Order: sequence, then structure tokens, then C-alpha cells
Amino acid sequence: MRISIKRGVWTNTEDEILKSAVMKYGKNEWGRTSSLLVRKSAKQCKARWYEWLDPSIKKTEWTREEDEKLLHLAKLLPSQWRTVAPMVGRTLCECIDRYEKLLDAACVRDEKYNDPRKLRPGEIDPNPEAKPARPDAVDMDDDEKEMLSEARARLSNTRGKKGKKEGPGEAD
Repeated sequence: MRISIKRGVWTNTEDEILKSAVMKYGKNEWGRTSSLLVRKSAKQCKARWYEWLDPSIKKTEWTREEDEKLLHLAKLLPSQWRTVAPMVGRTLCECIDRYEKLLDAACVRDEKYNDPRKLRPGEIDPNPEAKPARPDAVDMDDDEKEMLSEARARLSNTRGKKGKKEGPGEAD
């Protein structure tokens, strides 16, 4: 009695047999299809079809729009790759791999800008204009009081630079 182990790398011949079997039997007869492939199970045939051979699978480079859609859907539907994949138009494995690649790239980018050796909390923020203002301290230090006083004087002055230099009542 010969024992056959159903596993291994797919060959071109096996791919062609699988394509022909799907054309003849359809996408719901995986047991029948696998009977044509001695080293493959029904589960392997189904996975091979839906993850690689199905003509509707995109094999092109990911576009920016697809990346954005993937990130958006992954945020809305966390860990629901079987739902996300058809919405993006890619396979489950492609979506997971691409998502992980995008996260890795984001981490590398963040590490580059937020290197803990270069930037510590409370120090220089690389993009402070895009952040909310911090609340003012209850007690101002002397520098802040001077800055505020100078700003009030300059903003209330309606006579320009001369008004500050000459003082009130000294102008001609």
C-alpha cells in the first residue's frame, strides 16, 4: 500500500489541472477537483484557487488609493480580513501582508523622526503647528510677564514706532 502525502509546492502542471477542474466542476466541488491531484487536498485546491489562480485576483503593484482604502477598512474592521479583502479587491493574504508592510514602514518613519536619543518629551516638537496649545501656567515667570507686557504695549500703540520711543505727550 502506497501512502501519499498531500503537500508541497505547486507545479505548473498542477496549476493547469486545477484551472481545468474549476472550469469543469465549478468552485464548489473541491473534493472532486482534488481527486485529480494526487498530492493535494480539497482544502489546498480551494486555497490555491482563491489565493493565486482566480483570474479576479490583482497581481499588480498596490496603488496609493488601495493602500488608503486598506488602512481605512483595517481601522473600521479590525482583524476581519475575510471581509476587508473583497472590498479592497485583493486576497486575504495580500491584504494582511500589505497591511503589515505599511505598519512596518510607518514604524521606521516614526523611529526616524522620534528617535528617543534626539527628542525627549517636552523638548522640540517637529510639527508643533499641528498640535493644540498647551494650557497656560497659573503663575507666569518673569520672561512670560515681560513678553505679555511688551505685546500689550505694542498692540495698544496706535502711533507706530515713534509712539513707543517718544512716550506720551512728547510728540510735536
